[in-house]
Amino acid sequence: MKVHLVDGTYELFRHFFALPSHRDRDGNEVAAVRGVVGSVLGMMEGGATHVGVATDHVIESFRNQLYAGYKTGEGIEPTLLAQFHPLEDALGALGVAIWPMVEFEADDGLASAAAVARADPRVEQVVICTPDKDLAQCVEGKRVVQLDRRKNLVVDEAGVIERFGVPPASIPDYLALVGDSSDGFPGLPGWGPRSAAALLGAYGHIEEIPDDESLWPVHPRGSARLAAALREQRANAILFKDLATLRTTAPVGSSPDEWRWRGPSEHFAPLCERLDATGLAKRAERLAAFRT
Repeated sequence: MKVHLVDGTYELFRHFFALPSHRDRDGNEVAAVRGVVGSVLGMMEGGATHVGVATDHVIESFRNQLYAGYKTGEGIEPTLLAQFHPLEDALGALGVAIWPMVEFEADDGLASAAAVARADPRVEQVVICTPDKDLAQCVEGKRVVQLDRRKNLVVDEAGVIERFGVPPASIPDYLALVGDSSDGFPGLPGWGPRSAAALLGAYGHIEEIPDDESLWPVHPRGSARLAAALREQRANAILFKDLATLRTTAPVGSSPDEWRWRGPSEHFAPLCERLDATGLAKRAERLAAFRT
């Protein structure tokens, strides 16, 4: 069994900016919805059997209570934001497991599903379909991998180390030190990818890095300045690490069996008519007939 976990938020953004506008009979913008549904259907036509999609039903999450500067929905184009709930409805009607996150984020949903799948000995591989660097912390050997569908690039544990200079377990520490502008936290002054990789390569986690740089086995450029920043802002570093650490307790079900695609519901064809996408309904019907 191979499990495919899809970052629905990323896919919606990707299709929104890639596709020309298309409005339904009521004048609502639906191009991105149509694009994502067609893309997920294409995955299943390509052989995917167990598929789950996580979305940010509400952009804000518990992390906004931990850090005032954390990302919000501010600045997202209204016509994009308005397509989140219709996308969830469409994927649900298609018969795909859909996890709209409210307290958590879509990334937490993917991490939670990956943990469920990883614990099942029947699962040969978990494919997390997103290029988001946060999800690199979930990668494990070649059994849990990331897939950038746009580039058709698979990243396993060796690929994570090649890209970041640290193993998956150190990704939250790495992001805490260098910052993550997409999530809204800045990292520590002076710390960059090379210095973070060098120190985390030696210590593994922020908590293990001594304040005194004379004790460090490696000395990146500006070590004294890096150590001073860590001494002065260690509490911030721990907070940023907490923000970057994905939770694995989001509500996604308890077994990959729940994510097996068994065909579209009776609501999918009428929904496709409203989206002016009857071709999607026909594709789903053909695939369901083929699978049975």
